[in-house]
Amino acid sequence: MQKVKPLKRFGQNYLQDKNTIQKIVDIFSPKEDDLIIEIGPGQGALTKYLSDKSKKYFAIEIDKRVIDDLINNFPNVIFINQDFLTINLYETVKHLISENSKIRIIGNIPYNITSPILFKLIENRNIINDALLMTQHEVAKRIVAKPNTKDYSILSVLLNYFTTPEYCFKISRNVFYPKPNVDSAIIKIDFSKNKTTDIDDDKFIKVVKACFGNRRKTLKNSLSNSQLKNIDLNKINFDFSKRAEQLEIEDFIYLTKCIQELSY
Repeated sequence: MQKVKPLKRFGQNYLQDKNTIQKIVDIFSPKEDDLIIEIGPGQGALTKYLSDKSKKYFAIEIDKRVIDDLINNFPNVIFINQDFLTINLYETVKHLISENSKIRIIGNIPYNITSPILFKLIENRNIINDALLMTQHEVAKRIVAKPNTKDYSILSVLLNYFTTPEYCFKISRNVFYPKPNVDSAIIKIDFSKNKTTDIDDDKFIKVVKACFGNRRKTLKNSLSNSQLKNIDLNKINFDFSKRAEQLEIEDFIYLTKCIQELSY
């Protein structure tokens, strides 16, 4: 493939180390009947090792400069030249989705849009089986963080509520071109988790985001400056002098239930 200069506006950092790539492939362990979507194949570093292992391989790439080469080099892959954040995942592969054949996601995702991509995956959780993602190391730590730690965040709560995330391994910045200023990590996310709560998922997301709205302030201050500011917190039996990072997921579930009841 012809050398293409990585673009900063696309957050492109091309992985070049074959040992790291093979390690990722081994963890992902694709099967012939897997329905796979690769986010941002770039110059095909991962695609080269994965595309011949599945009969249903899609790759979504925003960079028009590499599409022709990708199509020529990997004729068995369906390439879609669009922004992953704007594409309708269900419409793209609905003819292939079934209870036993949900989407498997893999990709080296741009640091500058990691959170929007993760939120998009959560929104599409009903059609996704699992995801193996390369993210900034600091983001990976936030995803698996526990309460009462500095890394505990919106992503920690939402991904641990809707999915089962697992930190796999760290990747040195030295195996990328151009070399980024930070290290990366591989995160595995299992979307097959069965939730047992009956709360509204969208409401839960709103509550979590509102609680973390002013991270250093108390829940009372954060909620009072959010979309939920009209909720009478005095009607909820909870210690609102705490901060969001002190709450367990069960606390967010409880708050959502109470707020949901007060909203009707």
